[in-house]
Amino acid sequence: MDRREIAALLAYIGRLDPRIIRTDEGDARDQLAQWHELLGDVPMATPYGWDARVAARQHIRLSPYQILPSDIARPWESYRRDRLHRHTDPTPSADPDDQAAWTAELLGTRRAVAAGSAQPAQDRAITSGRRGSDPDLEARLREVGSCIPAEARAALAPCRPARAAREAAVAQGRPDPLSVRCDWCLAQAGEPCRQRRIGPDNGVRGTTPRATPHPGRLDLAAAQQAQQPAMA
Repeated sequence: MDRREIAALLAYIGRLDPRIIRTDEGDARDQLAQWHELLGDVPMATPYGWDARVAARQHIRLSPYQILPSDIARPWESYRRDRLHRHTDPTPSADPDDQAAWTAELLGTRRAVAAGSAQPAQDRAITSGRRGSDPDLEARLREVGSCIPAEARAALAPCRPARAAREAAVAQGRPDPLSVRCDWCLAQAGEPCRQRRIGPDNGVRGTTPRATPHPGRLDLAAAQQAQQPAMA
């Protein structure tokens, strides 16, 4: 806010709480300078929900204490934090090889969101919440398929053998061993089996993930798969 906006805000507050009014010209000038120094970077209003007059009215309505500049600044900082928390940086349109332009566009978008002149980009919201609630979205996800191309999945297979073995089993109609809990190493569903590392004193030093599940987990997954058709 500039000095004229600060003066307008003080006049508005004075109509709601006369305690803030300064009748002496010198006191009024000092008050204006103080509020401008503390609220110079706070806008009077933004297109998306912020209004300093609303924050002032809320404080006067709920608090018995005389309003201070911090009673405007605190809601503004909360407004900024909430918007940045909901913002998921969209990919800049600048050339990725031009690091300066890429960074400048990214920071410019964040500043616009924080200042309230642009809406947060919520890309994650498309897959949040319960699936199946939107039939159009569910159909679109089925049409797109996996977000990892088949070529990239094949290239990553040597780096994640447990996941590759699981995907191959599911593709061939065999039971998925990671869909059940392992009774041997107590690995939870969705987690790979683990193998104990034994020290020279025969004590357990730790565990490491196994590329293949324990045999008992395979048997348990097969038994569960066999029960599903019967239950159906």
